[in-house]
Amino acid sequence: MSNKTFFYIRVSTAQQGRSGLGIEAQRQALQHFAQAEAIEVLGEYVEVETGKGTDALERRPQLKAALSAARKNRCRIAVAKLDRLSRDVHFISGLMAQKVPFWVAELGPDVDPFVLHLFAALAEKERALISTRTRQALAAAKARGVALGNPRLHVARRSAAGAVTASADKFAANVVPIIREAQKAGATTLRDIAAALNARGVATARGGQWHATSVSNILERA
Repeated sequence: MSNKTFFYIRVSTAQQGRSGLGIEAQRQALQHFAQAEAIEVLGEYVEVETGKGTDALERRPQLKAALSAARKNRCRIAVAKLDRLSRDVHFISGLMAQKVPFWVAELGPDVDPFVLHLFAALAEKERALISTRTRQALAAAKARGVALGNPRLHVARRSAAGAVTASADKFAANVVPIIREAQKAGATTLRDIAAALNARGVATARGGQWHATSVSNILERA
């Protein structure tokens, strides 16, 4: 398999397609990934589609075209996040059966199809749990006489988002000094730094291995 790829970018609504919301962000993430991993980009396919339903692939001509081009060039398709392929584990399983490997920029270059299946299954399960808990919480709130859509919910969401950002900033601040030490020791590329962090037993914020992309994200945040 060559170190080449076609980008596949998908947004879920026509409005997002017209406004460019999400398209440029995905494109930038993919370009960043390709540069960090020295991957040659052969082209890109952009889709505006909900992706829902059992016939989703039939309603995604750009994804079908990307699969055809990847098979012809014996290369991979790269997406920014796994949900840009689908949020349905069965649909993703069907894509894996197409015998065209995928790169998911968010997960790094070394994730094999089995692990992609696991991520898809876990994401689907998490969405189901969140949906169930949300319905239960709303029902309980309604039973207590709470007016749904209370402005306090928006305040809580902003507070939670701020906490997540602060935690990420703190993690980056702790890791950057280690990165600087690795650079002083001779690590000149993002891959070298990732290898140095892994060798020292330093885990990512999610407890995983470092890749060039994740090192770059930390440096940008710092």
